[in-house]
Amino acid sequence: MSPPLFSSLPNIANWPARVDLAAAFRWTARLDLHEAVANHFSLAINGDGTRFLMNPNQMHFARIRASDLIELDANDPAAMEGPNAPDPTAWGLHGAIHRACPHARCAMHVHSIHATVLASLADSHLPAIDQNTAMFFGRHAVDDQYGGLAFEEEGARCAALLADPKVQVLVMGNHGVMVVGRTVAETFTRLFYFERAAETYIRALQTGQPLRHLSDEIAEKTAQELDDYPEMADRHLKELRLILDAEGSDYAS
Repeated sequence: MSPPLFSSLPNIANWPARVDLAAAFRWTARLDLHEAVANHFSLAINGDGTRFLMNPNQMHFARIRASDLIELDANDPAAMEGPNAPDPTAWGLHGAIHRACPHARCAMHVHSIHATVLASLADSHLPAIDQNTAMFFGRHAVDDQYGGLAFEEEGARCAALLADPKVQVLVMGNHGVMVVGRTVAETFTRLFYFERAAETYIRALQTGQPLRHLSDEIAEKTAQELDDYPEMADRHLKELRLILDAEGSDYAS
């Protein structure tokens, strides 16, 4: 997790984590990966991952500040009674993931355009046809049991599909996407690249031409090389925060 570049409220608990997450919200809105005042991110702040930060209910991503984030306990449903408690779908998804998947320290759920188009196809798997799509070879799963809004049942189902730490992305059929990772930087960078990869695939399909598929061997080799690429995610988020700081953004307040 990158250190805070700017902090006006350093005494709030988990401040560096809050600042990173607030920056991710701001850039998700700027890149148009969000949807109105829906969608939600969370970040674990204790050892077993059951206490986590989350955006307040229906606050636009473009306005979220580090101090706005609420702290929840995945094992305490009474958290839903507090001020600005998340909506029931956010609790259902993120609470289940943080209870069952301690390796998924950060979870980001959006209905971004291209990932959702992918989720709407009869086969929602992402084939390896270029470097970005290869990044997710063997590292994404598909939930094909959509049954309406994501309450506790869908949360438990999604958590089960994310139980394997190798699975970094869950394509939620007829719904959207859930991306998980160890840090905000890793998870946001993964979200960014998955949306780009989905766009590449969708645009390639639109040509009507045969696709140039990578072999499984090359796809896995590329994915592993990108997994191991030094500091890419941390540097990405640091640069994005520097841009916000230069603009005088209040995200870190």
